[in-house]
Amino acid sequence: MSKLVCIRHGQSQWNKENRFTGWVDVELSELGIKEAEEAGNILKNYKFDKIFTSALKRAIRTAEIIIEVAGFDSIEMISNSALNERHYGDLQGLNKAEIGEKVGAEQLHIWRRSFDVAPPNGESLKDTLDRVLPYYEKEIAPLIKEGKDILISAHGNSLRALTMHIEGVSKEEISDINIPTGKPYVYEFDESLNLLSKKYLGENV
Repeated sequence: MSKLVCIRHGQSQWNKENRFTGWVDVELSELGIKEAEEAGNILKNYKFDKIFTSALKRAIRTAEIIIEVAGFDSIEMISNSALNERHYGDLQGLNKAEIGEKVGAEQLHIWRRSFDVAPPNGESLKDTLDRVLPYYEKEIAPLIKEGKDILISAHGNSLRALTMHIEGVSKEEISDINIPTGKPYVYEFDESLNLLSKKYLGENV
């Protein structure tokens, strides 16, 4: 039985400011650093063969803090833009509430939560899935099938895309799924890569 632990990076500065972040490379907030430290403490009893992150520093820093706190110093960490957050195009850097006032709550919800509608000059969740899934199937899934235990530090939408694939969530159902910052969750698979279980680790999720 192999494990895949996923974590959405700790709160970023723009999460805190309620801004669309996307591919803008912002730092963790003070709370985000604390969330990553808490995740490291939760994961101390786990052993990982490899750690994968996006190419954005909020995901990389979250993984680095987990490595430091949990004592995973000898584990290889691989960063790749295929796991990056969804690109929010013209919305990046803008305040979500202000955009909602300008375009209406319904349009804002469609841009944020629909499967195949992209914001202007940005990516839809479908676009994100189309780059996350090939990378997962080529680089990560074979390791899990070999019995390796893997940690992924990524983003709300890249992890929602993985959720669709691993859990068989429909494009209608995915709009209701939100992944909290800094809360690790674990998938367990059998040797044929069939999903056996999923659970969040720690408390208050």
